[in-house]
Amino acid sequence: MSFASTRFLVFLAILFVLYYALPKRWQWKLLLVGSAVFYVFAGWYCLIYIGVTTVTVWYAAKKIDTLREASEKYVVEHKSEMTKDERKEYKAREKKRRSKWMKYCLIFNFCILAVVKYTGFVLGNVSSLASALGFDVSLTFTSIALPMGISFYTFQATGYLIDVAWNKCRAEKNLGKFALFVSFFPQLLQGPISRWSDLSSTLYEEHNWDTRKIMLGVQRVLWGLAKKLIVADRLAIPLRKLVGAPDEYQGIYVLAVVFLYAAQLYADFTGGIDVTIGVAKMFGIDVTENFDRPFFSKNIAEYWRRWHITMGSWFRDYVFYPLSTAKWMLKLNQKCRARLGNGFGRRVSVYVCTIILWFVTGIWHGSSWNFIVWGLINGVVIIISQECEPLYARFHSRFPSLKEKKAYGIFEMLRTFCLMNFIRVLDVYRDVPLTFSQLGTIFTKLDIAKLWDGSFTQLDIGTGDWIVVLVAIVALWLFSLFDVKNKLNDGRMTQTLSASLAVCVLLTVLTLVFGVYGIGFDSTQFIYTQF
Repeated sequence: MSFASTRFLVFLAILFVLYYALPKRWQWKLLLVGSAVFYVFAGWYCLIYIGVTTVTVWYAAKKIDTLREASEKYVVEHKSEMTKDERKEYKAREKKRRSKWMKYCLIFNFCILAVVKYTGFVLGNVSSLASALGFDVSLTFTSIALPMGISFYTFQATGYLIDVAWNKCRAEKNLGKFALFVSFFPQLLQGPISRWSDLSSTLYEEHNWDTRKIMLGVQRVLWGLAKKLIVADRLAIPLRKLVGAPDEYQGIYVLAVVFLYAAQLYADFTGGIDVTIGVAKMFGIDVTENFDRPFFSKNIAEYWRRWHITMGSWFRDYVFYPLSTAKWMLKLNQKCRARLGNGFGRRVSVYVCTIILWFVTGIWHGSSWNFIVWGLINGVVIIISQECEPLYARFHSRFPSLKEKKAYGIFEMLRTFCLMNFIRVLDVYRDVPLTFSQLGTIFTKLDIAKLWDGSFTQLDIGTGDWIVVLVAIVALWLFSLFDVKNKLNDGRMTQTLSASLAVCVLLTVLTLVFGVYGIGFDSTQFIYTQF
């Protein structure tokens, strides 16, 4: 069920009342039952998938922990009987046993993800390639309904397993508690991808009624729904029309798609994360922040440290770093340094890891070429930026005062903002040749006069809607500029109960008056739930 629906609000209200009415020792168990009920609304079969992942990861992590404890105990008990080399050999052998448990469990769970999400894509491309080579091959695959949030809960569970294998945390012995960590309902739809060390610290505690924290959570929920219903869902209407008829809407319309989609995605995704964090806070639970004013980034690498933070850190810690220290990568590094020189040769292996990382990031977002190309372009732009760093340094050494000026900082932010939005158009048209063809019309068929001749009022929303969108986008920008979200989140702007109530009433009224609703208050689904 969508966060922006009557069904969810009723579900949340019932769960909230029971949470604080029942004995505190039952709180985490109630959340587990509530998460299962929430998941059933997406289809009972989904419980099978998430159940298999939960049980296999829990068992493998427990087994790894047991093997570690046994090996440590054995070394202590037989320390006097073993030489240093024997202890080293024994530890290496035991580490290899634990690694096998981790690897087999990871392979099993990522195979589940791959089968349900990517099999059709792979077979379709194999068939196309065979046809291009003159072979009459048609490979088909019975479509499997994609379980809700499979990418998110798979990454969260496997991240925990890797942390246990790396001895960063101990395995959870209670299967029910681990199941709640994997299935905690607010973050099932679109994250964040929480770490065990972060979420578990408050997930299982007994929480007393805390009016201040609950009100902060309600504020965050209303803030997220306002962004979703006032901005994102309103912009979805013209965007649907613009993207649905690419032959008709070119030039200035494509430029509008670039920036309107940026506003829609930001309002939609951050709005959903606001609801997630707010709901968790209402239950006394702390969930990791996932955004840090990304549109104020001055380069693309910084942007990805601010946008979807938990996803970026997951790929960095569990893909990039292990890949860069793998034996075959270290050998590649040595060969490149020997043949290409120490400087550039050392960077080649880093760039190979970067391309692999962004390929995986792209395909994680979806099983289609537009996402793969989107990811690879991000990686290439980052590599080019890193290669150009000596040029940047030389430029700034010649004009040292330029970097300190606000105007130059604004230029860097606008440059990054525009670059990211143009790359992200691949997410809109969902077809690589069509995307580049449409972008080309910006330069060949711009026709800027359409901005004021009334053409944009023929996109299924009227002048009043455009005014609401413009005012809302300016407000979002100002809120980001003055960091209003964080000031609301930690209570700096609402130190009294009356102030909190006033903010809640204001957000509720604005959403009710200016929000866009479907039949029975059922808004469009959040964009990131598709991933």
